[in-house]
Amino acid sequence: MNRVALCLSRAIARVTGSALGPYQTAVVRIGFAATWLLFLLREYPHRQELYGPDGPWDFGLAQRLTADNHAFTALLASDGQAFFEAFYALAVLTSALLLVGWRTRTMSVLFMVGVLSLQNRSVFVGDGGDNVLHLMSFYLVFTRCGQVWSLDARRAARARAEQEQEQRPGTDLVGPALWTVSGVLLVAAALTGRSGGGWLVPAVLWGTWAGTALRWAVGRWARSAEPRILLDVVADVLHNGALFVIMAEACLIYATAGWYKIQGSRWQDGTAVYYPLHLDYFSPWPALADLLSASGTVVLLVTYGTVIVQVAFPFTLFNRRVKNVLLAAMMTEHAVIAVVLGLPFFSLAMIAADSVFLPTAFLLWLGGRAARARDRVLGRGAPALPSARSPEADERPRVGFGA
Repeated sequence: MNRVALCLSRAIARVTGSALGPYQTAVVRIGFAATWLLFLLREYPHRQELYGPDGPWDFGLAQRLTADNHAFTALLASDGQAFFEAFYALAVLTSALLLVGWRTRTMSVLFMVGVLSLQNRSVFVGDGGDNVLHLMSFYLVFTRCGQVWSLDARRAARARAEQEQEQRPGTDLVGPALWTVSGVLLVAAALTGRSGGGWLVPAVLWGTWAGTALRWAVGRWARSAEPRILLDVVADVLHNGALFVIMAEACLIYATAGWYKIQGSRWQDGTAVYYPLHLDYFSPWPALADLLSASGTVVLLVTYGTVIVQVAFPFTLFNRRVKNVLLAAMMTEHAVIAVVLGLPFFSLAMIAADSVFLPTAFLLWLGGRAARARDRVLGRGAPALPSARSPEADERPRVGFGA
């Protein structure tokens, strides 16, 4: 009984005392921000047909739909062309800034607003990858995804170095400015009531805005360390809870996909992969599709292998080595789907979701290789790896799911 209580107390201390998986959440942030950024850039010539006020799904239809399903979209604030162009440009900008980790907390919120607003503006132009991005953009708001591999981490490390050298830190003007502008926009949206949606997304927006103000006030005026410790505990619990939900969501996606495939007759007889390869919509490289489908044995193995991997993956999380093998197989499969079936953004979204299960040792190796490649391109010596890490990552254990 004492051993159980000891294990429970250690688990609670671990969940409340540190933000787990800093490298996993960083790579998930980078993956989804890059996926959405590349999608917006590729579809820039077609933005009007997809999400613009003059598209097939016009402003009136969007208003009627959101009134029924209570979906959030800021694009219902105005049907003007200038407003849409400005919002689309803002979505591109926030995706790029979240990718590099600049003011990650604010950018993650704006990234979520951009994803939800554009996708809910025209709900019939998306696919499975858009659904994954839709969910993950919401979960990322609750994570501390800028602990490592971000400009925020580099700025925090520089501030800590200045503090150790007893230098006077510079005044942060960007943070209060972002907070003020976002507050004005939230008040304007609340007064006009034209954003659509229910209570959840506005509650998250207001909660994040108020939490940022509380954190700043405690850091500036609190005389003791207890309030700051309490806020850190709350932030860590939210982060770890969101990270668990991201992992559970990925497992649920594969489990449901695998079990539904089992019920299909084409998957049972091993021919399901053959048919998409011969659809014009999914054949950007017809010669490659014909080559892959020429062998019945290959089609059979790929069909059954897909089902087996998807059904088995959630159960392999208890075995690190088997999990890593299936994880590599799924990522390879998504890369093949991106090329053969012409679904690059669906594959990128799924690979980004799978990245939450990557081992920490592999991510550290990957980050080191990327840093050395960057330094060779820029022609400078390789800096020490901790320079790109935040104080939290230095002081807390390197814990990673699947490490």
